[in-house]
Amino acid sequence: MSSDHDWPPIPPMQTGLRGRCPRCGQGHLFEGFLKMRKTCEVCDLDYSFADPADGPAFFVICFGCVPSVLLGVWLEVQYSAPLWMHLLVTGPFMLLTCIPPLRPLKGWLVSSQFFYKAEEGKLVRRQVEPPLAPTQ
Repeated sequence: MSSDHDWPPIPPMQTGLRGRCPRCGQGHLFEGFLKMRKTCEVCDLDYSFADPADGPAFFVICFGCVPSVLLGVWLEVQYSAPLWMHLLVTGPFMLLTCIPPLRPLKGWLVSSQFFYKAEEGKLVRRQVEPPLAPTQ
């Protein structure tokens, strides 16, 4: 197994959006659509550090679902569109703007965690030293 300093740093946009290993840029991040592999098949990087949590879903909601809802509201207000029109226009638009970006966004977040060496925050308390006794 090789260490991280044996590999040149690769920007997260180059590896994450393509679903590649953040260390070597050649191995795959995913087994299925969104399920992550345990390790890289090329450099054997352990992906247990990766925890994108709800990050991809948050970005998709902000940048995919909001325009879809606005399209649906605009169709309703402007044309009083029937339900079948919403199913034919708004439904596919929502699917196309919400599902395809999930995988690249998750890959980008995982690669960013590796690139910037992000880890869980820790609360460190410093010990307070007692005040010095006054000198006379």
